[in-house]
Amino acid sequence: MTRIGVITFPGTLDDVDAARAVRLAGAEPVSLWHKDADIHGVDAVVVPGGFSYGDYLRCGAIARFAPVMDEVIAAAGRGMPVLGICNGFQILTEAHLLPGALIRNNHQKFICREQRLRVESTTTAWTNLFEDDEEIVVPLKNGEGNFIASPAELDRLEGEGLVVFRYLDNPNGSARDIAGVRNARGNVVGLMPHPEHAVEPGFGPDSAAGARQGVDGLRLFQSAISALVGA
Repeated sequence: MTRIGVITFPGTLDDVDAARAVRLAGAEPVSLWHKDADIHGVDAVVVPGGFSYGDYLRCGAIARFAPVMDEVIAAAGRGMPVLGICNGFQILTEAHLLPGALIRNNHQKFICREQRLRVESTTTAWTNLFEDDEEIVVPLKNGEGNFIASPAELDRLEGEGLVVFRYLDNPNGSARDIAGVRNARGNVVGLMPHPEHAVEPGFGPDSAAGARQGVDGLRLFQSAISALVGA
């Protein structure tokens, strides 16, 4: 069975939810601790959301130097799928596994809502089961989800197809409505909304199937399994 590691830092909130999403997708979740010096032979890693190290200094800036991240960076370089969600996305940008940075929302307020996204790239380890331009809904909850990069870097991301998710109604001022990006290889993806909160009927966003029936997030985790099985 595919084994997907889920990292817990001091202040992580969504590690249990991410592990449950991994299990529902059909893989075995493996708990990884921020002080671990190895990743215990997992096939992929999820860096979940929360407030690692209390978000002191800058979101993700301290977590980036946790011992386990050295192993994650090395494994990502070898092609291992890595997904960063919210604070995990911030950590991956701090670790330079992904481009850009995340700053305070342009309205300076924490936001929590169901968020519509458009899938812009289906050639990644985490989105291969989606359709191009498909619209999905997953929960969003953050105070520092405003994606920024230099104009030249934004042009590069657009030109090289590295934007993975785009907001349909930009909630935080993110440049060019960008909600998630990938690396050039497509094995590392980060996004601010929370797919792990849209994986089980009865607990997700509202959908055409009914109240709380949205499970669009589950396919990110199933995509990783598909990519690993087909590798």
